[in-house]
Amino acid sequence: MTPLTLTADATGKAGRARRTAWVPTLVLILGTLYCLVPIAWVVIAATKNRSELFSTFSFAPGTGFLDNLGDLTAYRDGIYWQWMANSAFYAGVGALLSAAVSAAGGYALGRYSFRGREAIFKMILAGVLVPSVVLAVPQYLLLSKTGLADSYWSMLLPSILSPYGVYLVRIYAAASVPTELMEAARMDGASEWRIFSRIAVPMMMPGLITVFLFQFVAIWNNFLLPFVMLADDTKFPITLGLYTLLAQGASQPALYTLVITGCLLAILPLIALFLVIQRFWSLDLLSGSIKS
Repeated sequence: MTPLTLTADATGKAGRARRTAWVPTLVLILGTLYCLVPIAWVVIAATKNRSELFSTFSFAPGTGFLDNLGDLTAYRDGIYWQWMANSAFYAGVGALLSAAVSAAGGYALGRYSFRGREAIFKMILAGVLVPSVVLAVPQYLLLSKTGLADSYWSMLLPSILSPYGVYLVRIYAAASVPTELMEAARMDGASEWRIFSRIAVPMMMPGLITVFLFQFVAIWNNFLLPFVMLADDTKFPITLGLYTLLAQGASQPALYTLVITGCLLAILPLIALFLVIQRFWSLDLLSGSIKS
């Protein structure tokens, strides 16, 4: 093969690469639109009153957002904000407890060698594959036997253990906590608890923040568990509360504007949490690179 032929082949491959380089970008743009268009619709629909909601173009802004917000606040003496507070409590406390349990379990599985470790880890991996739908009814029966159904504990206890969180922290601990550092701390007389709390946890913090975020979003968006566990609507999270409003909207169409406005407000805490935690992600990763 002559140099001229090689040059022609290379030029042809480069041309084909340039012609297809836009395909990944197009896929990403379509995926972004698929995710953002429903959110944009909720934002715009929340500005419409009932007549505008059913008579105007879907993406044309309305004039009723403040009225919708006032009606939502006045509905049943502000029970919507009680639902928001319940969701914040369930998601915040549940995610913190889950991150703590995942930190202890993942660190033990990743940094200690003991009999049965691999068997336990495989059981945890199997737990990742079990859908939450399968566990909802057994969890209800168990908590009902102990008298904890329709209580705040019935929402918190099933959320504490996250198999995926333990798995993620196990991988992160094995990669980020050096054995040499643990041995040096032991030689200096540090206890295992001190090594875990003062050395391992700060080094695993980006992974723990990830577990917290995943678990917070999962609990905040959870519908099936509160639907099965709770009967008192003053204990409802925002997902179940909005569902009751939507169900009543079949006979009272005026409630549709409240549901849409409530959905918009329910998105805002998740966006704020992600923006705040993203900052800590950056700080933790930067500090880790400096320390290393």
